[in-house]
Amino acid sequence: MRDIITRFEKVDSLPKLQEFESSLLFSGKYDSLSAVISVYPGVGGDDAVDWARMLLAMYVKYAGGRGWKVSEIDDGTIEISAKGGPASGGKADHVYGFLKKETGVHRLVRISPYDSKGLRHTSFALVETLPILPPLEVEKFKIPESDLKWEFYRSSGPGGQNVNKVETAVRVIHIPTGLVAAAQVERSQAQNRVRALALLTAKLVRLMEEREARELSELRTKVKPEWGNQIRSYVLHPYKMVKDHRTGIETADAEGVLEGDLEAFIEAELRL
Repeated sequence: MRDIITRFEKVDSLPKLQEFESSLLFSGKYDSLSAVISVYPGVGGDDAVDWARMLLAMYVKYAGGRGWKVSEIDDGTIEISAKGGPASGGKADHVYGFLKKETGVHRLVRISPYDSKGLRHTSFALVETLPILPPLEVEKFKIPESDLKWEFYRSSGPGGQNVNKVETAVRVIHIPTGLVAAAQVERSQAQNRVRALALLTAKLVRLMEEREARELSELRTKVKPEWGNQIRSYVLHPYKMVKDHRTGIETADAEGVLEGDLEAFIEAELRL
C-alpha cells in the first residue's frame, strides 16, 4: 500500500494519472498479451448452440470496435490481438487484460426461434478466455509427452463441411486433468499442433495459478454451464435487460450489448 501511495504522489498530470491507473488495472502477468476466447454451449439444445454463436459474434464486434484483429482458431474459438502486433503471443494493447474476466457462464432468456409454440426458453453458454503465451513461455512450462493424447482430423468450414482432404486439424488432451485444446486455422498439421499445445499450456497455467493450493482431484472440477453459475444474464423476453451478477451493472439496451457494446461491463469487471 505504501508503494502505491508513493507512486500516486508522483502523478501530477492527467496522462500520468491515466498511465498510473492502467498500471493498477492491468497488473496481471499476462494482461498485455493477445487472447483466445472459446464459447461452449450448455443446457438448452439448439437454443444453447445458437446462444454460443451469438456470444462469439458479440466478442467479434466488441473487438472490432476497439480496432483489434480477430481470427478463427477452431469452431467456437477465436483469437483476438492488437492490429499491427504479433499474430500470436506478443504485446497486444492489454487484450487479455480487458477480456480475462469474461470467463464464466452466460445466461440467455428469450422466445425460442426453435420452439413451434413460441415459448420462452433459457439457455446457457460457458465463455473461456485465455492468454496467448509467447513460445518461450510454452517451452519453459514443458508438459510431459506421456501426459498428452493427440487426435487429428480434417478441418471444417461453414456448416461443418470438411474443407481439407488431409487431417490438418489437431486436438490435444491433457490426460491428468482432462483439459482439451484444439486448432485448425493453420494449413499444416505441425502448425496447428504448435497452436493447440500453446492453448493447452495457457489452460494449465491458469488452472495452477487459480488453485495452486488444491489437490489435483479438485483441479479437475469444472464450472458447468447451467443455472446458478452464471456471471451475466441477458433477458430478451418478457423485458429487455442485461445484468452482470458480480458487479451489479445492468442496462435495458440488450441489443446494443449483443452488438458489442460491452464497455460498461468490462470497465466494472476491471475494478472488481
